[in-house]
Amino acid sequence: MTTVTTSRQRPAALLLTPAAEARIAALMAKAPEGTVGVKLSTPRKGCSGLAYSVDYVAEAKPLDEKIDTAGGLFFIDGASVLYLIGSTMDWVEDDFTAGFVFTNPNAKGTCGCGESFMV
Repeated sequence: MTTVTTSRQRPAALLLTPAAEARIAALMAKAPEGTVGVKLSTPRKGCSGLAYSVDYVAEAKPLDEKIDTAGGLFFIDGASVLYLIGSTMDWVEDDFTAGFVFTNPNAKGTCGCGESFMV
């Protein structure tokens, strides 16, 4: 008897809204030469401990989570995935500001200025 094992694709650690995907496409359209994608990480920073950082990357690292978007590759730093599972990343623009906005169910608090969060 032969057993066939199938596996389903693991859901992405982070949900990107259409506005966030469009912004990633815009960033990739003007990315420096050699850029393979855009990467989200959560470096230790700010009053609450962790911050969101989005940067261009020239190479994917083996433990990075990779999300294919219509505008290009989006990576999540392997060390940051556990802090971001179930989160949503959006791009919001209004009259005075523009930026990525994160809804993170793992965040237990944020600092007063909104720059950092804690889990």
